[in-house]
Amino acid sequence: MGGENVVRERSFDFAVRIVKLCRLLAEERREFVLSKQLLRSGTAIGALVREAEHAESKADFIHKMSIAQKETNETGYWLELLRKTDILSEKEFASIFPDQVAIAKILASIILSSKKGKRMVNGEW
Repeated sequence: MGGENVVRERSFDFAVRIVKLCRLLAEERREFVLSKQLLRSGTAIGALVREAEHAESKADFIHKMSIAQKETNETGYWLELLRKTDILSEKEFASIFPDQVAIAKILASIILSSKKGKRMVNGEW
């Protein structure tokens, strides 16, 4: 299975967790501002990965994956901020943050291999 298929699945599963976490933050902790930022960036990752599947060119693919990487980094920022302000517990943070890190690493690998000239064939690199 190619890296982009792994990141497709991981980013979707991560988005589901982000939606559930933001629902918890809004309903139980009455936190609305930071959770909306987290919701936006955390769900954008998978949407951008899906967009990249139908990129018009290799450059377009790299561009979309690079934006997904930026959204991943932003999501990490919001998670860290929520933790440092005690809105997220250490346990909650430790449960989700490693997923963000893993997705960032996969995206970095895909972008690097794409820039080195590997080509996608039948949805696989």
